[in-house]
Amino acid sequence: MTAIRWQWCCLHELTVAQLYALFAAREAVFVVEQNCAYQELDGLDLDALHLVGWQGEQVAACLRVLAPGVKYAEAALGRIMTAPAFRGNGLGRELMRRAVQHIDAEFHGCARISAQSHLESFYRDSGFVPVSAAYLEDGIPHIEMLRQLP
Repeated sequence: MTAIRWQWCCLHELTVAQLYALFAAREAVFVVEQNCAYQELDGLDLDALHLVGWQGEQVAACLRVLAPGVKYAEAALGRIMTAPAFRGNGLGRELMRRAVQHIDAEFHGCARISAQSHLESFYRDSGFVPVSAAYLEDGIPHIEMLRQLP
């Protein structure tokens, strides 16, 4: 596998082709793979800082970070995904490692996520702890998780 090129960016910094690739990758996972009809483009992407892992022109992994006050009182991580062809090699953990580095530097280690329940232990490994009971979001069980530095 070719090395992943990591990019922190706002949407306006992407080319049209890169923007299309990012949204197509997210839609393929969150709408098609998860069989979940919902508004994937939710109006928050323009306010977000995006982390994209590229292999060539293909999106291998991505997430977005929202500043405190945009979605939650704390910073928010969301749209966290690894494309199916890139799973099983630690790429998701590298994505989260980079996100946590950013959260630590910019937001004093504090961030909230609405995590799919089956990924709770994955997010625990990055320092997130559950702060809600399980709930359904778009028909998928979720749990709110918070990361705070001591």
